[in-house]
Amino acid sequence: MSSYRDPDLQQRQTTAAAAKKALMEKFHAASEDPAIAERHAARMAINEARLVRMAAREAAKTVREAERAEQAVRAAELVAQAQRETEKLEALAAAEKAELQAALEAQQKADRDARYAARKAAKKVRRRGY
Repeated sequence: MSSYRDPDLQQRQTTAAAAKKALMEKFHAASEDPAIAERHAARMAINEARLVRMAAREAAKTVREAERAEQAVRAAELVAQAQRETEKLEALAAAEKAELQAALEAQQKADRDARYAARKAAKKVRRRGY
């Protein structure tokens, strides 16, 4: 029967150092690979394009918001102008109505005065008897 012999400290250290060295060589080989560099450059280009598109969208959004604000101001001005015109028309209508009312009252007063004068004249005629 063979017995298993544990590696001594020296052997364990050399094995660990060799594993570290192999891992570092693998890492350096991967970092110097031109395909990885190309992928990294492609990712950077995509990211730059994304940032440019985002900036363009933000600029367009700012322009749209400015246009909406301008349209809102124009709409408010139109509403105010329409309201002023409506108030003018209402004032003119009220003035015309007041004139018509005054004319009506004057006409009614004239009719009333004529009836009163006619009654007075009729009363005189009755008193005189002819």
